[in-house]
Amino acid sequence: MGEFKLEQELRNKVKDAARLYYREVFKSKKNFDYIPPSGKLLGEEELLNMIDASLDMWLTSGRFNKEFETKFANYLNVKYALSVNSGSSANLLALSALTSYKLGERRLKKGDEVISVAAGFPTTINPIIQQGLIPVFVDSEVGTYNINADKIEEAISPKTKAIFLAHTLGNSYDLDKIMTLAEKYNLWVIEDACDALGGEYKGKKIGTVGHIGTFSFYPAHHLTMGEGGAVITNDPQLYKILMSFRDWGRDCCCPPGKDGICNKRFSQQLGNLPYGYDHKYTYSHIGFNLKITDWQAALGCSQIDKLDEFLKIRRENAELLTKLLAGMDEYLILPKINDGVKPSWFGYLISVKADAPFTKQQLVEYLENHGVGTRQLFAGNILRQPMIVDNDVDFRIGNSQLINSKDLNEEYYKLLPITDFIMNSTFWVGTFPALGEIEITRIANTIIDFIKKYK
Repeated sequence: MGEFKLEQELRNKVKDAARLYYREVFKSKKNFDYIPPSGKLLGEEELLNMIDASLDMWLTSGRFNKEFETKFANYLNVKYALSVNSGSSANLLALSALTSYKLGERRLKKGDEVISVAAGFPTTINPIIQQGLIPVFVDSEVGTYNINADKIEEAISPKTKAIFLAHTLGNSYDLDKIMTLAEKYNLWVIEDACDALGGEYKGKKIGTVGHIGTFSFYPAHHLTMGEGGAVITNDPQLYKILMSFRDWGRDCCCPPGKDGICNKRFSQQLGNLPYGYDHKYTYSHIGFNLKITDWQAALGCSQIDKLDEFLKIRRENAELLTKLLAGMDEYLILPKINDGVKPSWFGYLISVKADAPFTKQQLVEYLENHGVGTRQLFAGNILRQPMIVDNDVDFRIGNSQLINSKDLNEEYYKLLPITDFIMNSTFWVGTFPALGEIEITRIANTIIDFIKKYK
């Protein structure tokens, strides 16, 4: 008992010193000469949790990870949450899990098709190609910048087995239409909610409606672990498969440092292994190691406690931008929110109208030169990126026949007119919670000052 008390006293002294350090070095509010489009907001609680994890000297996933996975599942009101080392890994894990032989006839096999969009981030598309599947690109819509759900059904073929889509910058797509099509055609649905944590669709958290949801905790996102992500599901079979793929492909579900949870460690015969071969070293999938460290989980445990406040600020920032830019609708297209959607606003998307007397490029360069950070909608049109153009990739566009990337030309791009519009005319500015009324007003005024030159 005496040793434990001493340990706690020493631990508290270290944390007290760290608390003082944070307050002296980091406490003052940052004044932005350049307003970044995204960023993290960390407090002393995060620093103390990371130090607490360091003092445990436990180097992989441990008590903080268990706490975070429980907190995250409870926040989203789902049965299962698995932490991973990035949102990109979350997407890789989610798609790979659907190739498991344990899913029988519903497993994805090489040559099967997956519905997605070309206006987004590459790591929604990469796992499809990496698993030998065929991406099928459907055009997006202006305003929400999500998939045009009315065009999905015409793109479905007998080979289509899944729909894998990101909710663009925290604004939900039409999940009712998508889930109806999924049921009609027996399709899997993966919600890439990496940019949409905390957003809602008709009262349900984004990411929880499909079969699997994915999230990112990169510093730019709604909560951060530095690097990190998560996969969620309500399906116990998918949960076991996801855990297997995350943890080297092993069949055993025991966490690091634990043995015998299934009580079958030496009493099974799997594959062509001898009876009783140690279950901890039995592998049922060709998997990965995508786990996080307990330092990351400790950071996440503090961040998730602040998530609702972060989301409140993001929404207030977006609402203020909409109010301040309302008079610019002759030149700009502001974000559209569909009925029943409560966005979580990773960023604020703006499009320059086709008949405006200036281009997106001109506006973006002006903003950057005047201290306002901007970002493109990631890849723009991913079919124009060298990752596709300069590689040997098969895909379809809408209801087209199979296309190889080596054959791409402008006629094919005409099949995705809104995607090209997004690439040429759309950008976004920040809403993240370190920004407030002063910064948001400055963003809007800088945009207005630029436009006044053309009136």
